[in-house]
Amino acid sequence: MSGLADHQDKKVWPRAPVSAWQDPAAAQWASQPTQNPVPMPPPAKRADPRGHWFLLAIGMLLAAFALVLNGYVTNVVGETRSVPPTADHPSRQLAEIRRGGPVLNLTGGEPSSARLPDRTIALTFDDGPDPAWTPAVLDALKKYGAKATFFAVGSKVAEHPELARRIIAEGHELGNHTYAHADLAAVPGWRLRLELSLTQKALAGATGLHTTLVRPPYSATPEAITGPQWESMKALAADGYLVTLADLDTKDWSRPGTRKIVTSSLPAGGRGAIVMMHDSGGDRRQTVEAVDLVLKELTGKGYRAVTVTKALGMPSAQQPAGDVERFVGSALNVAQRASGWFTGALSWVLVAAGALTLARLVFFAVLAWVHARRTRGGRRRRGRAPAWPVPPPVTVIVPAYNEAAGIQATVRSLAETAYPGQVEILVVDDGSTDSTAELAAGLGFANVRVIRRRNGGKPAALNTGIEQAGHELLIMVDGDTVFEPATIGRLVRQLSDPTVGAVSGNTKVGNRRGMIGRWQHIEYVIGFNLDRRAFEQLDCMATVPGAIGAFRRSALVALGGVSSDTLAEDTDLTMALCRAGWRVVYEEKALAWTEAPTSLGQLWKQRYRWCYGTMQAMWKHRRAVLDKDPFGRRCLGYLALFQVLLPLLAPVVDLMAIYSTAVGDPLPVVAVWAGFVLVQALTGWYALRLDGERASALWVLPLQQFVYRQLLYLVVIQSLATAVLGVRLRWHSVRREGTFGLVSPPPAPGAHT
Repeated sequence: MSGLADHQDKKVWPRAPVSAWQDPAAAQWASQPTQNPVPMPPPAKRADPRGHWFLLAIGMLLAAFALVLNGYVTNVVGETRSVPPTADHPSRQLAEIRRGGPVLNLTGGEPSSARLPDRTIALTFDDGPDPAWTPAVLDALKKYGAKATFFAVGSKVAEHPELARRIIAEGHELGNHTYAHADLAAVPGWRLRLELSLTQKALAGATGLHTTLVRPPYSATPEAITGPQWESMKALAADGYLVTLADLDTKDWSRPGTRKIVTSSLPAGGRGAIVMMHDSGGDRRQTVEAVDLVLKELTGKGYRAVTVTKALGMPSAQQPAGDVERFVGSALNVAQRASGWFTGALSWVLVAAGALTLARLVFFAVLAWVHARRTRGGRRRRGRAPAWPVPPPVTVIVPAYNEAAGIQATVRSLAETAYPGQVEILVVDDGSTDSTAELAAGLGFANVRVIRRRNGGKPAALNTGIEQAGHELLIMVDGDTVFEPATIGRLVRQLSDPTVGAVSGNTKVGNRRGMIGRWQHIEYVIGFNLDRRAFEQLDCMATVPGAIGAFRRSALVALGGVSSDTLAEDTDLTMALCRAGWRVVYEEKALAWTEAPTSLGQLWKQRYRWCYGTMQAMWKHRRAVLDKDPFGRRCLGYLALFQVLLPLLAPVVDLMAIYSTAVGDPLPVVAVWAGFVLVQALTGWYALRLDGERASALWVLPLQQFVYRQLLYLVVIQSLATAVLGVRLRWHSVRREGTFGLVSPPPAPGAHT
């Protein structure tokens, strides 16, 4: 539900690698609040990577090709079945063919047919090769020195080329039985030609040979030919094939019993016959047993068991394929096996991903319930925090860069707090080029001090505020965020526990009008604030958001201040605090209203920075997985799995959904999608209830699966490519609308009044 990381510090600065504590000149400038700032020159811009989008497109095309190919092979795409026979009016030629032999030569002006000579039998096997039954059939044939003709399905040749090679090596014959066992009487001409051509390529790739024999699927004896089948057979003959039917159809596919298969395989009166059996398509144990018994009985009667062409005294059906055909066939065979592996593996991965996602939603909802019961009952996990004897003094740091649109609303909300203790407000203007500093100073609040410094980046601005702060308890708030009157007191209350080093507040989207604003509102409540309840229970809080967080100054000093190593300084700082042994907790009633991006372009810039910065923080703290404390394994493991790996699978999930809807029954896809949305809706309802928000906001949740969800996972892909390529991402500015400078923030949820 949530995007990667949740840094609600949406105002961003130009890139600056040095903090005020690390840069004496910057610190000196920070001590001169009345001087006009001299902005540093902007950093050289480096273009974001683009080549990976081409690679992604290629990857998606290959995945689509694999799905289509596997679907074609398994008769999902272009599925055909045997067409029930219909009443027809046979032509003179068809009437003659029905009375003729099983081998049809339709290439001349007048069709002709042929029968096998007496005491000659041609055993034929359809639908293979099969790794379980074809070797057993070959062993039975070898026992009696018999030869047979195998009408192979091209897709199975591609899947088991070694069996096709064994058939040829042992002196048997291969025929064409189409690529996907399609009923040629029910497909258009292009599909008929494709079926035959692909099979020839599969044979060429596996054996280096082509074949001139063909047996249409769902055909049997000449007298059973229908009108549509007759038309398809003429099309086969036009391509130079010799159509081979049967004299005796054992119907072994129905598993009638070994004795019935044997009986239906024996020609009467010493006549010759082509016998139809199957070496694939199910359990063929009865067929294998029948082959042994038939050969034993016919050998005793003086029959010879040979291939179809040998029985008719014709040249071999096997013809050498050209080098190009062999290469193309080999490529096709490899592609088919790869597509089968890919589809199978992907199915298991997607099932696992879906199960993990559902389990995460349910597990986090349970943890949030536990958190709510404990905190609302006045108890934290490790005992109730002692009350402060007197309200301690607090310093609020507001780093600001070009925040003229909303800085006055932010400062006013801080200055008009209901907190009874002393509140010092430091507005650190980080070299703004607008009137941010003047507007903040012009409000005339006695406890507000504006510090103007050279532009150095948000970490440097925060470090300047930390250095100038007069109190131990610090609250950091962005220049586009508005506090509720009780927020400072609720944050400070949790710091009365000496084991707590930081407190995350509850960030709300203030500008909820419009679809993008509503989507972000849902995401903040479900994906951010619900998660923080669970993170506190698991002791693995990943981020205290820059929009609202309280800290101990001594803890930050011990860490060396706010690091500028990453673009997600809030995540970096939170991880460092947790690794240092401090507890980080979540205060649901400490509300802050923030301005969210109002366009997809601005949202992309914001989430791109969040995601890339979080990956930087994960890499920086990668050794935390080896720490004795479980924080690193829980936090980094969660982020890697749910915020990086699973989003990378999301494009393929969408591709499979589109593919399944387009080529199959869309009901299962819709059912799965609806199930996920239902679980999300139930989780969202509970999250909104915990926050005292209206459940009516959930009407936008189904629509969030389109556009918004895709934007979030594309951000992960872009960020990962940026990180892998080693591109140093620059800061992106998010345009401010001045939401709180124009209107009052939404009223606090009823549960928090």
